[in-house]
Amino acid sequence: MQRKKIGGRAMKREVRRLLKEQHLEGALGELLRLPARQVVNPLISFFCSGDEMLKWRAVTAMGAVVARLFERAPESARVVMRRLMWSLNDESGGIGWGAPEAMAEIMARSRPLAEEFSRLLISYLDPEGNYLEHEGLQRGVLWAAARLSHAHPDLMAPAARFLPPYLQSGDPYHRGLAAWAAAALADAGLRPLLQSMTEDAAPLAVYMDGGMENLTVGELARRALARL
Repeated sequence: MQRKKIGGRAMKREVRRLLKEQHLEGALGELLRLPARQVVNPLISFFCSGDEMLKWRAVTAMGAVVARLFERAPESARVVMRRLMWSLNDESGGIGWGAPEAMAEIMARSRPLAEEFSRLLISYLDPEGNYLEHEGLQRGVLWAAARLSHAHPDLMAPAARFLPPYLQSGDPYHRGLAAWAAAALADAGLRPLLQSMTEDAAPLAVYMDGGMENLTVGELARRALARL
C-alpha cells in the first residue's frame, strides 16, 4: 500500500515529534520509513534550534537518512551533501550552522560518501584551504573532524597536521574537540601538546554516541594519549 504524502508543515511536526518523544534508535527507525527527500528539510531546520538535544538528534538523523538515501539514489544523497557545503559558502547568505556536523555524520555512516567528501571537510580546517573563520563554525568542524576520524581514521589522517592551533586555542571547545579527534588519528607528533593539556580543567559538553557527555579538556587529552 502506497504511503500517503505528508505536507511540509505536517512533516516538520512529525519529524520534531519523533526526535523529541522517541528514544533515538526508535526515532531513527521511524524516520527511515518516511520519504527521505521530505525529511531532509525539517532536519536541516532543526540544526539552528535552541534545544541542544533536538539539534544533535537532527544531525544524527540526517546521517542515517542520507546514508540510506545513498543506497537507493546516490545522486540524491550527493545533492544533500552539496547543499550542506553550499550553506557554508559566503555566497549562500547564511552561516551553515550544523552543516559540518551533518556532513560528518552522513560520511561516518557511508564509507563511499566519505571517500568522496572527506577531503573537503578537512579543508575547512586548513588556513590555505576552505578555512572557516567563524569560531562557532570552527567548533562544528572540529566536532565533525573528530566524529569522522573515529569512523574512518585512514581517510582523516591528513587532518592531524591542522590540529595544533586548535589544541592551543583559547576556546576550551576547540582544545577538547581537537583532542577528541587526535585520539582517533594517533599521530605521535601531537603527543607533546596533548601532554601539556592533561591537567586542563576547562569543562565542555560533547555529543557522543547519542547523548551529551560532560567532560574536561584534560580528560579528552588523556584519552587521546592513551591511544597514541
